[in-house]
Amino acid sequence: MSQEKIDRYKQEKANRKKNMKKQRMMGWARKGALTLAGLALVGWLGYSAYDKFSSNKSRDITTVNYEAVNSYLIDLTEE
Repeated sequence: MSQEKIDRYKQEKANRKKNMKKQRMMGWARKGALTLAGLALVGWLGYSAYDKFSSNKSRDITTVNYEAVNSYLIDLTEE
């Protein structure tokens, strides 16, 4: 082996713990990001399903009687 290869091996061996820790942290970060993306997807699918389900329900229609307001406004304009 050339001296360059030996020096590179020694440097890798010296930094092995740091590199392993960095790899583990990147693995956890990747798993966390994928978990968040999965939760967002499940939440979005659940919300969409609920919205579609609730849109099919019949809704009560209410009407407002404005006769009292109209007569009040007419009385104000007459004075």
